[in-house]
Amino acid sequence: MSANTTPHRPVMDSRHGDCKDRQTSTTIMAENDTLECVTEHERILQEIESTDTACVGPTLRSIYDDQPNAHKRFMEKLDARIRNHDREIEKMCNFHHQGFVDAITELLKVRADSEKLMGQVTDTNRRLQHAGREVTSQTDEVIHCRLQQRNMVTTVEKLQLCLPVLEMYSKLKEQLESKRHYAALKTMEQLEKVYIPRVSQYRFCQIMAENLPRLREEIKEISMSDLKDFLESIRKHSDKVGEMAMRQAQKHRTFNSALTKQACLGHYTKPVYSVIGPTHAHIHNALMRDDDDVDDEDEDGTEEEADEEGNRETFENYYRKQRKKQARLVLQPQGNMHETVEGYTRYFNQIVGFFVVEDHILHATRGLVTRPFTDELWNMALSKIIAVLRTHSSYCDDPDLVLDLKNLIVIFADTLQGYGFPVNRLFDLLFEVRDQYNETLLKKWSLVFREIFELDNYSPIPVETEEEYKLVISRFPFHDAEIEKQDFPKKLPMSQSVPQIYTQVKEFIYASLKFSESLHRSSTEIDDMLRKSTNLLLTRTLNSCLQNHIKKPHIGLTELVQIIINTTHLEQACRYLEDFITNITNVSPETVHTTRLYGLSTFKDARHAAEGEIYTKLNQKIDEFIQLADYDWNMAESDGRASGYLMDLINFLRSTFQVFTHLPNNNNDHGSMSGKVAQTACMSACKHLSTSLMQMLLDTELKQISMGAIQQFNLDVIQCELFASSEPVPGFQGDTLQMAFIDLRQLLDLFLVWDWSTYLADYGQPTSKYLRVSPATALALLEKMKDTSKKNNIFSQFRKNERDKQKLIETVVKQLRSLVNLMSS
Repeated sequence: MSANTTPHRPVMDSRHGDCKDRQTSTTIMAENDTLECVTEHERILQEIESTDTACVGPTLRSIYDDQPNAHKRFMEKLDARIRNHDREIEKMCNFHHQGFVDAITELLKVRADSEKLMGQVTDTNRRLQHAGREVTSQTDEVIHCRLQQRNMVTTVEKLQLCLPVLEMYSKLKEQLESKRHYAALKTMEQLEKVYIPRVSQYRFCQIMAENLPRLREEIKEISMSDLKDFLESIRKHSDKVGEMAMRQAQKHRTFNSALTKQACLGHYTKPVYSVIGPTHAHIHNALMRDDDDVDDEDEDGTEEEADEEGNRETFENYYRKQRKKQARLVLQPQGNMHETVEGYTRYFNQIVGFFVVEDHILHATRGLVTRPFTDELWNMALSKIIAVLRTHSSYCDDPDLVLDLKNLIVIFADTLQGYGFPVNRLFDLLFEVRDQYNETLLKKWSLVFREIFELDNYSPIPVETEEEYKLVISRFPFHDAEIEKQDFPKKLPMSQSVPQIYTQVKEFIYASLKFSESLHRSSTEIDDMLRKSTNLLLTRTLNSCLQNHIKKPHIGLTELVQIIINTTHLEQACRYLEDFITNITNVSPETVHTTRLYGLSTFKDARHAAEGEIYTKLNQKIDEFIQLADYDWNMAESDGRASGYLMDLINFLRSTFQVFTHLPNNNNDHGSMSGKVAQTACMSACKHLSTSLMQMLLDTELKQISMGAIQQFNLDVIQCELFASSEPVPGFQGDTLQMAFIDLRQLLDLFLVWDWSTYLADYGQPTSKYLRVSPATALALLEKMKDTSKKNNIFSQFRKNERDKQKLIETVVKQLRSLVNLMSS
C-alpha cells in the first residue's frame, strides 16, 4: 500500500455487516459474470488500502468465501497492484534524487564552517571568562550584602509584628493585676483573634496562646464571683437608687411647675428645664462608670464586635437570668401595701431603682444588657405593675390615700420616662385610679349627705340680723326680692341642709380637681372630668341619699313638704355650680363638648319621690282610719249622725292640709309649688277615701246590707262631700274636689230614691242621671239587699208592699244581669 494514501476507518460493526453482504453478492456475481468478479476484486483492494488493519479481516474472509479460484485470481490482482505501486515509488524517487544529492553536498560544506565557528566561540569564551573573574568576585560581595540587608528588613518586620502582641500581653497582665477583668477579657479577645494569628509561628506566641485559656478560666471564676457580688449589691441598694431618682424627678417637677406658673404670669420667659436630662445625668454620675480602657478603645474605633459565645454568653445569660429573678421579686408587692402610702412608696422605689441600674448598665457596657432585653423586662414589669396597682387600689376606700397613690404613679411614670421607658399604659391606668378615687369620694360624701339630712330640722332658716343673712347667702346663692324687703327677724324658705349640701358639693369639686393635677391634661379634659364626677355625685350619691331619706318611716308630711322646697332651691343652684366649675377650668360652658350638670333631673326626681311619699303616707293614714269603721250592715235605720271614725278622719285631713297653708308662700314659686302639692295631695286623699268607701260597700265578704245601713253610709258620704266643698286647700275650681265622690253619690241616690225605672230607661245615655253607676256595681249591691229582704219577718210575704218590692227587686236584678251579660259579650 502507498504511504501517501489517506487511510479511512469505517465503523467496525457496520463494516462487518457490509463484508458479509459483499461476500454473498461476490459469490453470486462470480457464478454469473467474470467481469463483475474482476470489478469486485478491484473494490476489495481499494477497501484494503483505505481501511484500518483491524477491519481487514472480514474483507479478506470474503475472498475465501466466494467462488472457487477466487483467491488465486485475487492474489494475481494483488501482485499486479503491488507492482504498480512499486513503479510509482521508483518514479517518485527518481524525480527527487538529484535534489537529495545537492542537499548532502551543501551539508558537507556547512560542517567545515561550523567547526571553524566552534573554534572561534571557544576562544571567545576563554577570553571572556578570564576578563569576568573580577566582576564575578564583586558581584558575589554585592549579593551577600543584599542578603544581609533583606534579612535585617525581615527581622524588623517580624519584630514589628511581635511587638503589639507583647504590648497587648503586657497590658493584659496589668489589667489582671488591677482586677479590670472586663477589659482583660477584651484584650484577650484581641490577642486571640487579631494579634497572635499574625505571628503564630513563633514559640513564645504558642506559649501565650496556651496560657490564655488558663487565664480566662481564672478571670471567669473571679468575674463570676464579682458578678454575684454586684448583683447582690444592686439588689440591696436599688431601692435607695430608686428613692433618689424619684426625689430628683419630684424636685424637677416642682421646679418646672413653678417656672410654668411664672411664665403664665409673664415673669419668666425662658424654656422650662427638662426633667429627663438632669435626673438621668445625676443617677449616672452616682453609679460607677466601667473600665476606662474599654471607653478609650471605643473612642479610637479599634474595638471590633465579638461573637457572643462561650464564656461571654455564660456571663450574659447568668446576669439576665438573675436579673429576671430579681425583677420578679421586686414586682411582688406586700400583702398590706394598699393600707399606707409608705407601702406604695417602697414598691415604686424598688422598681425605679431596678430599671435605673439596668439603663446605666445598658449605656455603660456592651453586650451584658441589650435594648431588647430591657424592653422585654419593662413590658413584663409594666403588665405586673398595672395588675398589682389595679388590684390593690380597688381595696382602698380612703380618697386621700388614693390621691397619694396617684401622685406616686405620676412621679414614678415621669422618672422612668426620663430614662426612655414607655409609660403610656401607666397614664391610662390613672383613668382607672381616677374612677376608684371618685368612688371613694362618692362613698365619703354619701356619709356626709346622710349626716346632713339626719341633723336637719326641716324648718325654714331663721335669720335674726343682717350679719346672719349675709352669712347664709355667702354659703348659698339665694336671692329673693320680697324676703330682702322684710324686716328682721325673718325666715328663708329652705332649711339648713340646703347651704350645707351646696357647700359640700363645692368641696367635692375641689377634691375631684386634686386628682386632675399633674396629669398633663388639657383644660377641656379637666373640665369634662369635673362635670362628669359632679354629675355622679348629684345623680347617684345625693339622689340616693335623698330617696332613702324620703322613704324613712319617721319622715312626716311637714318634712316631706320642706324637702320639696329644698330640692327646688338646690335645682336652681345648679347653674351656679356650673359657673363655679367654669371659673376653675376657664372653659366656656358654650363649648360644643361641654358636659352639662344633671341636677335638674336629679332634684326633680327627688321632688317627685317626696310628693309621691306624701300621697302614700296620706293614703296609709286614711286606710288606718277606715280600718276603725264598725258598721252594722243590718241596722233598721240610721243613727242620724255620721260615724265617729269618719269625723276623726276628716279632722285629720283638715289639720294636715292646714300645715300646707302655713308653709312660706311669699315667694311665688314656692307658693305655687306648695299649693300644687297641697291640691294634688287633697285630690289624691279624696279619691282614695271615695275608692275605699266604695270597696267597703262592694266587699265580697259582706253578704247583707239593709236600707238603714245604706242611709247611715249616706250620712258619712255627705260629710265627705261637705269636707270637699269646704275648700280645705285653696285653688280648686268649682266642684272639682266634690267630683271625687260622684260615683258614691250617684250609687247611693239610686238606692235611696229607688229610682230603677229612670236608671234602666236612661242607661247608656250621656245625660243619664246615674251615668257613673255601672250595672255590675248596682247588681252587686242590690243582691246584698235582696238577701236581706228575704230574711225579714216571716210574715212580710203576706204584706202586699213587701211582696211588690220583692218582685221589683227580682225584676231589676234580671234586667241588670242582662245588661251585665250584654256588656261582657
